[in-house]
Amino acid sequence: MRAVPTPPPASAGARAPSRGRALRRAAAALAALVAVLAGLLTATPAAVADTTAPSPRAAAAGTFRNPLNAGPDPFMTHWNGSYYLTTTQGDSIRMWRSSSLGTLLAADPVTVWTDSDPSRNRNIWAPEFYRFGDRWYLYYTADDGVDDHHRLYVLESERDDPTGPYHYKAKLAPPNHANDFAIDAGILQHDGRLYLAYSGINQYQHNGLNIAPMSNPYTVSGDAVALNGDGGCPEVREGPEFLYRNGRTWMTYSACDTGKPDYQVRMMSLPATADPLVPGNWTQHPGAVFSRADDRGVFGPGHHAFFRSPDGTEDWIVYHAKTTSSLTYSNRTTRAQRFTWKADGSPDFGRPLALGATQDLPSGDPGSGNHWINDDGRSSGGGTVAYTGAWNSGTGCGTQCFWSDDHWSDRAGATATFTFTGTRIALLSVRDTGNGIAALSIDGGPEQRVDFYGAIRTGETLQYLSPRLADGRHTLRVRVTGEHSAQSGASFVSVDRAEVYTN
Repeated sequence: MRAVPTPPPASAGARAPSRGRALRRAAAALAALVAVLAGLLTATPAAVADTTAPSPRAAAAGTFRNPLNAGPDPFMTHWNGSYYLTTTQGDSIRMWRSSSLGTLLAADPVTVWTDSDPSRNRNIWAPEFYRFGDRWYLYYTADDGVDDHHRLYVLESERDDPTGPYHYKAKLAPPNHANDFAIDAGILQHDGRLYLAYSGINQYQHNGLNIAPMSNPYTVSGDAVALNGDGGCPEVREGPEFLYRNGRTWMTYSACDTGKPDYQVRMMSLPATADPLVPGNWTQHPGAVFSRADDRGVFGPGHHAFFRSPDGTEDWIVYHAKTTSSLTYSNRTTRAQRFTWKADGSPDFGRPLALGATQDLPSGDPGSGNHWINDDGRSSGGGTVAYTGAWNSGTGCGTQCFWSDDHWSDRAGATATFTFTGTRIALLSVRDTGNGIAALSIDGGPEQRVDFYGAIRTGETLQYLSPRLADGRHTLRVRVTGEHSAQSGASFVSVDRAEVYTN
């Protein structure tokens, strides 16, 4: 439970006991010492991986925080000066474009594909896009509303642009699995040839790893072979992705059910000249290479992809993960972090960072200018927050909150007002079973009602993204209405982190 002057009743969705209490107490003590030595405005959040506290100006120019997107199953590349990102949207394929990683969350999506064919216009999942020659090929999964009818498809761009426009090109089906369930296409480029890797029916799993030859980016030219990948659990092997380095091809994939907290990344490798259609040529790496980090509030990290920094000197992983250990398919948000390589030539993905951890932008990234404002008034860029009415505050939310603290109130008329200089603001905070409805307004304008309720308690959830604003000084007011939906047990509104964008 939270440590508050007057704890809310159980029906209010009060906070559960936090994990790793001793570790967080030590982290809090260290953060307090840093604050004393460096000043409140230059401190780094306790949950972040950084050990040094950048100045507010440096933080605004050269750092970012996750999430990058509120959707799951991300795929991203950097091309021609911009990052391009897709995530699962369900009814269409949307793409986000930004010159900086730090502003992807505030980027406006472009819908690059919708389909009128009822056999493949439902449950559109896991789009990925690759450039071959001067055209882009977009691979995705879709069905007719029945999950077992999921199949793989590919689009071709009309010009040399990841955002299209695209036209339908082909269904991708190996002859020996022509009418079988298939999801999560990934393209293997090995020894001068193309291969379709995907998750589908085989002798090992309903969602197992398969690889088939391709004669071009849109034609499967032979039967698929199955790989018996380790997983630490029986359910699935999905989302195959590839790295090419140090004389080997590295295939990473996700294992376990993505709704579980133990969803994780595993890995196999193949010599650079070996035939990928011979299962015995693949070497299994023991154990998970990227998995849950309970002490950082990260659960189910997986369904990932890889991209290079703008200058080509760094390797990055983009993936989805959750802030809850509950079994759920919601709250899977897109995150990114840098990875390195071990002395034996294998990738070293490290551990997933806490959501909201302040990281340096990729090398060559021009900078985003965005900064954070914490609920207690600290900011990396000069913003502030002021409260009226009755609010509680505390650290009971632990790893589910930025700086491990937030403010919350159920008193109608109570307000929290962020004052900031920029062009856009995002509000992230807790959703919970006891949360209610807030009314949000920019610069005293019309209010927009936002429901902070969540069927499962999650942290640092994107509650609101403002419209684009003229560059200058603005306010975002959050007003507690005292109302809640029929599903909720109370009317609490949580305030945690605001992310401010300046371009």
